Amino acid sequence: MRDLGAGFRYLLKGQKWVGRHGRQYGFGLLPGLITLVLYAGALVALALWGSGLIDWATPFADDWADPWAGLFRGFLTAVLFALALLLCVLTFTAMTLLVGQPFYESLSERVDRDVSPDGTAPESDLPLWRELWISARDSLRIVARAAVWAVLLFALGFVPVAGQTVVPVIGLFVTGFFLTEELTAVALQRRGVEVRERLALLRSRKTLVWGFGTPLALAFLVPFVAVFLMPGAVVGATLMARDLTGEDTEDGDGAAKRQEDVNAP
Repeated sequence: MRDLGAGFRYLLKGQKWVGRHGRQYGFGLLPGLITLVLYAGALVALALWGSGLIDWATPFADDWADPWAGLFRGFLTAVLFALALLLCVLTFTAMTLLVGQPFYESLSERVDRDVSPDGTAPESDLPLWRELWISARDSLRIVARAAVWAVLLFALGFVPVAGQTVVPVIGLFVTGFFLTEELTAVALQRRGVEVRERLALLRSRKTLVWGFGTPLALAFLVPFVAVFLMPGAVVGATLMARDLTGEDTEDGDGAAKRQEDVNAP
């Protein structure tokens, strides 16, 4: 339970940090806005032409008597849109991090320097194109795992009672875990931690991960909220990554304190 509260505090600390650093927060909003526009366009297109796609994919229903063909195709259209919406929620973070890799990398480094006792941050020696490739590759692996869970939970959602009570709660915890993995990847990848090591590290502190990721997953269900919480989520995940790797962290605005010490007579 202690780790559960610690994870939630990292989430709050991340939002507090961006609240004190308005310029970094503004730059951190751009990737989320770009991703939101892309996803919204895809969902609007699916809403407009999804029924036509289902009609094309189910020619065997053309000869069914009314109203069965319409009801069957309407159900499939709703299922298709629901799956697309769930996939958007599960992949929004991964896509935003991919689009905003340079933004969030810089933000994460700034946080590391700010809270590090010696004012330094781990740096990757890889060129940008290599970092983007690794990020995209790892994101696809995580999205594939998340998609398997999404299909399983969607199917379990049809189980009477449990599908409407237990399964949504499990879904939030699963989504929270994968959200945390994607967010901590910004800081951990810079430290040379591979995706399998990251997953093992997160599984060793599941309650910490759930304390951070589950409230975030719940907040991300509200339209547009994810865009505004993403910069602070990256900051909080960086602080959590330091905890997971056993690095010392200063409380408060470490950079400001060091600057005051330098300017002191």
